[in-house]
Amino acid sequence: MACDSFTMPIKDTGRRSLQNGAVGQRRMVLVDIENVVGGSAEVGEHIGWAKATVGRLVSARPGDHVVVGCGPSGLLELGCTWTHVRYVVRSGPDGADLALLEVLEENIARRFTELVLVSGDGIFADAIGGLAARGIRTTVVAHRDGLSRVLELAAHTVNFLPDRPTPRPGSAVTHKEVA
Repeated sequence: MACDSFTMPIKDTGRRSLQNGAVGQRRMVLVDIENVVGGSAEVGEHIGWAKATVGRLVSARPGDHVVVGCGPSGLLELGCTWTHVRYVVRSGPDGADLALLEVLEENIARRFTELVLVSGDGIFADAIGGLAARGIRTTVVAHRDGLSRVLELAAHTVNFLPDRPTPRPGSAVTHKEVA
């Protein structure tokens, strides 16, 4: 499979003064790709849809730091489709979530003025609430039917993803099963 380059459009929004001593207006965007597409088995099938959808809802800006979390089985497809981002990977039922939570421990409040989380999982509620309490503008982007009430209350703003695409017949077959 060849990797095609496709980047998110960037809008110049200018610079503003920052809180917490950070230099420049910076935003971190964390994407739980498995949450966006509906599970680890769907990553390869719907990664293009997920990238385009997140790109429409979270327009990239200069200085944004985009981090995408996934399980090991989705990394190759993710890396070929969604380039120029940081990938964090962990296996297990909550692997992508736990990998993204580790990122949230990287002194975010001193480096960024805004954080966008693309996930509805309640596991992020404490971290998002803590950042919001420290003055970081927090936005959660999630599926309406998959948003934890506690996470919704922790964030400053919530935006909703459109419905997930319908899997094509036979989409559950993996590349390993075909080989």
